[in-house]
Amino acid sequence: MAPTNKETLLFTKVQKETEALPISFEDWEQRARELVPPGPFDYTYGGSGAEETVAANRAAFSRWAIVPRMLRDVSSRTMQISLFGQNLKTPVFLAPVGMQAISHPEGELATARAAAAAGVPLVVSTVSSYSLEEIAEVMGDAPRWYQLYWSTDREVSASMVRRAEAAGYSAIVLTVDTIMLGWKRRDFRNGYSPLREGKGMANYLTDPVFCSRLSEVTPEKAVEEILRTIYTPALTWNDIAYLREQTKLPILVKGILHPEDAKLALEHGVDGIIVSNHGGRQMDGAIASLEALPAIAEVVAGKIPLLLDSGVRTGADVVKALALGANAVLIGRPFIYGLAVAGEKGVASVIDTLLNELDVAMALSGSTSVADLNRSILIQR
Repeated sequence: MAPTNKETLLFTKVQKETEALPISFEDWEQRARELVPPGPFDYTYGGSGAEETVAANRAAFSRWAIVPRMLRDVSSRTMQISLFGQNLKTPVFLAPVGMQAISHPEGELATARAAAAAGVPLVVSTVSSYSLEEIAEVMGDAPRWYQLYWSTDREVSASMVRRAEAAGYSAIVLTVDTIMLGWKRRDFRNGYSPLREGKGMANYLTDPVFCSRLSEVTPEKAVEEILRTIYTPALTWNDIAYLREQTKLPILVKGILHPEDAKLALEHGVDGIIVSNHGGRQMDGAIASLEALPAIAEVVAGKIPLLLDSGVRTGADVVKALALGANAVLIGRPFIYGLAVAGEKGVASVIDTLLNELDVAMALSGSTSVADLNRSILIQR
């Protein structure tokens, strides 16, 4: 049967868009590699050590297969979820990736605009290239969370959390797996450290408590103080109580991989958990995030929201993570490659592709909502 005029026009539109921008994650990655200098590209692309954890994150998804259900009327579908009393359009978040200006001059501002337009929540990093207030301003009322790297000067952490609450962020994400810097061979080879170059100090230079610690407010003094205080090997569960005193916002911990730590999170009144190995950027040889998810989901048992970070690349990946117990997922490298290639438009395209893939994967699995996704549609290969 010959295509109709409408079908022809649609095909032509898709073809033109395909020619303009990549479609697959692999193509975005390749284009970014061609455009971004080796130091910044490898900083985003690479992991720690021999990068076994990076590979493990992807391998973990391939060990699960979706078993579609048929004849279930999936003509009406929704990806909506509710977290902490907030209704969200999708179960997909943009992860807290720092220093985004190394990939594109507009950095987090471009990402924030794309996220806001798509209704996808953005988690803003402590070490962002633009201040949390500047990012909030371009997002308007769109959903956003603030990620906190705990400082050895905890009054600085308290100040940033209070600023985030005042700027309309709706949750605090405490990253707990960066008590030391991961051993990143690529960065050593390239002699590249964006943090040392001052690429992630916007939130610090706009923080009155942090600036009060400097003998002189200069980029050089700021970098020196950030490097002195950002790694916190003494961080313990007891610090959660102090953080709780600083904000009324929900507090999530990001970097949990062991079920015993999930139990401790519950005992210390944490409001949510993000199962994450930092995209393989911290502990090499670590368990894949998806591999850790089922045991943690069993411990949490729906008491608090559970999110999955690290290794998510496709709509089918999202379905697998949700079916294994996550309430939502975070993506990192995919949208950064989109940012590197085409700024705001690139981030928007990556988001659009992923959400369309998720919609198709849900329908073909026989599901009409996120709530339908469970272990019954999965088998282990």
